Amino acid sequence: MRSVANTQQSEAWNGWEGELWAKNSSRYDGMLDDFNAPLFAAAEIVETHQVLDVGCGTGHTTRLAAELAARAVGVDISAPMLARARADAAGIPNIEFVQGDAQVHPFAAGGFDVAISRGGVMFFADPVAGFANIRRSLRPGGRLAFITPTAPNPEGDYARATAALAAFLRGPSPAARGMMSLVAPDRIREVLAEAGFGDITIDQTEATETLGANAADAAEFVCSLGPVQFNLQDVPKSTVDQVRDEVRAGFEPHETPQGVQIRGTVWLVRATS
Repeated sequence: MRSVANTQQSEAWNGWEGELWAKNSSRYDGMLDDFNAPLFAAAEIVETHQVLDVGCGTGHTTRLAAELAARAVGVDISAPMLARARADAAGIPNIEFVQGDAQVHPFAAGGFDVAISRGGVMFFADPVAGFANIRRSLRPGGRLAFITPTAPNPEGDYARATAALAAFLRGPSPAARGMMSLVAPDRIREVLAEAGFGDITIDQTEATETLGANAADAAEFVCSLGPVQFNLQDVPKSTVDQVRDEVRAGFEPHETPQGVQIRGTVWLVRATS
């Protein structure tokens, strides 16, 4: 990997949290896959396009882009996640994965028609510099489409179901630092405008997050998430077991034949270079 500006994120995503995500990529995709349709509708990828997937992680969205485009390139700072991405994309001829810090990586100027990201653009140490570098990678008039979290809703279904965890979640894990940096639409507009983007639109989009096959499975998965593990690491096992059981009970009303499903919201952002 060449130069890195986001050293803290590089250390985090190349450590235990990146390995955790790589080992459980299908579970994380289950949480996020329902957002793919609105993301790709906003991206408007066609078969001649060169597509850049920023913060591609284990590469699911990069593979989807490769099905639509002439070429798809996924960039991520995490070696463990990219190892999984390359394994899952073996045999796909028009896909490439690059380990790099998208804030400073030397992309070819104007080399892409579209840049997408499913929740991978919130972690830049300098967000204006990060988005400016992405803009330089796009041809004039190129399209940017990404999703980013909305502010947590304390009255939402997820917050209610996992209320037993709230008292223990005192801060973000190392990899989650910056996760909430773009929850305010005004901040998103400010950053993109300073980075040189125009035609900025921001819409709140709702989709279904699948968290597990049943309530017990969902509770086990949520308690295994990096930020939760980080905050529970020094909590007595008996307390953790009790919390997990309360979370299981919280998920029971959300059990469906398709698994535990909860509605989630994100900001869907579009802009042009």
